[in-house]
Amino acid sequence: MTDLPMSDLRIKRRDVLKGAVAVAAGTILSPHVSRAATKKVTFTLPWVPEGGNLFAYVAKANGYWEKAGLDVTISRGYGSVAAAQAIGNGQFDFGLAAASAGLQQSAKGLPIVQFMSCGYDSTMGICFRDDSAVKSVKDLEGRRLGGTATSGEFPFLGAFAEKAGFDLKKVEIVQVDAAVRQRILTEKQVDAICGFAVSFLPVFAANGLKTRFTLFSKYGLSFYANTLMTQPDRIAKDPEACQGIADGIAQAMHFCLLNPDKSLEIFFKQVPEAALTATGRTQMKVGLGIFRIALLNDILRKEAIGFSPPADYEAMTDLVMTHLAAPGDKRPTIDEVLTNKFVGSVRLTADEFKTASDGAAEFASYLA
Repeated sequence: MTDLPMSDLRIKRRDVLKGAVAVAAGTILSPHVSRAATKKVTFTLPWVPEGGNLFAYVAKANGYWEKAGLDVTISRGYGSVAAAQAIGNGQFDFGLAAASAGLQQSAKGLPIVQFMSCGYDSTMGICFRDDSAVKSVKDLEGRRLGGTATSGEFPFLGAFAEKAGFDLKKVEIVQVDAAVRQRILTEKQVDAICGFAVSFLPVFAANGLKTRFTLFSKYGLSFYANTLMTQPDRIAKDPEACQGIADGIAQAMHFCLLNPDKSLEIFFKQVPEAALTATGRTQMKVGLGIFRIALLNDILRKEAIGFSPPADYEAMTDLVMTHLAAPGDKRPTIDEVLTNKFVGSVRLTADEFKTASDGAAEFASYLA
């Protein structure tokens, strides 16, 4: 029997009920007890806020970073290469960029360490209209392919053509700015475009354009998607902040895999302009779906979320040095560019992996 007054009993009962509701909603797995978020941290996205990177907003909104004492400011990016450069130059404490971009900048001497994978397929590839006469990549010979020279997949077109069995010299490459690349396919000015599925397929889907997509990874050109990056000095001098950022990202990705609808609503509250139109909502939903497909690799059946097999980085570095390296670039060692020391204990159980896979299955067709 308690000696608490009735008013305190009501408060205690209300707190218990709130906790039960939070657990049932899947938003909080333990009481949100945090120390004051006193350390200010800057964080850059690789591009604009979109379905493929909204987990960063989930990490912030759900208090995962706050619990680690971090006050994180998220900024939009201007492409993975620019994001990797900004991180390497110390303009941002942490950020996301495509793994290949980080490796390329490391080869140029920028101090960059990648310490958490946020997707095991970059979704580089070739996109066709579904009503196109081009039925396979081999049919591109004698036709027009739209591309952006500064886009991450563009330097690998030659290697892709060789592996896919067609002659790139027989393809007319139409180079355009990234802002109009999608439009020239929509208007049938080209027969196909190259790029990242996670960025432009959601736009096509939201606007009702049916497409077919061929992944570079299906022909042995495998690159990871966005990875969490920082500088080696920060790893050495402030491991607590690195761990806090990594833990928050891992928890957020776990949440997104199992609670996609709630993740979208969290994102729309953080970035309300993304939900102003029905097409915007569809675009973010498809982007998140493709992100989930790219993250649900068999690696996560055995390893914690964010783990990066060093052998995969060896292979990616080989490709970067072969196709992206400029005179004077030096191949970095894997120990210089990759660490798994901050990959924590956030894992998918076997049941959770199945639940997440079943839930994302509808988006696999976008990459078929």
